[in-house]
Amino acid sequence: MYWFSIGIAVLAALGIIVIGLMYLACPRAATASFGLPLPEAGTNVAWWLRLKGVRDIVSGLVVLALMVSGGPRLLGIVLLIEAMIPAGDMALILAAHGSTSRALGIHGATAVLMIAGAIPLIAGIV
Repeated sequence: MYWFSIGIAVLAALGIIVIGLMYLACPRAATASFGLPLPEAGTNVAWWLRLKGVRDIVSGLVVLALMVSGGPRLLGIVLLIEAMIPAGDMALILAAHGSTSRALGIHGATAVLMIAGAIPLIAGIV
C-alpha cells in the first residue's frame, strides 16, 4: 500500500505542476481542457488564468516537499486536503453545466485517487 500511496502522491504532484506550467505558458490552451467554456476575451484574461498556474505549481511543490522532509502521515493529511481542489473543481464544473465527462473523468477521478492514496498514509498502513 505504501508504494501505491507514494506513486499517487508523485503523480498528483508532477501532474499538477505540469498543468500549472501549461497555464503559465499557454493559458487559453490549458483552459480548453478544464471542462468549462473559455472565459470571454479581454486584455487581462490570460493573466488571470496564469494565476491558476502559479497556484497549481505551488500545490505540487508542497506535496514533493513533504515527500522529502515530512513523514507519511503528514503527507497523507496534505494529500487528503489537496484532494478538495479537484473535488471542488468537479462540483463547480457540474454546477456551471460544463463538461460532465471532464468533471467526473478528470477532476472526480483525480480526487478519488488522491483520497485513496492519502488514507493508507494517514492510517499508517505502510
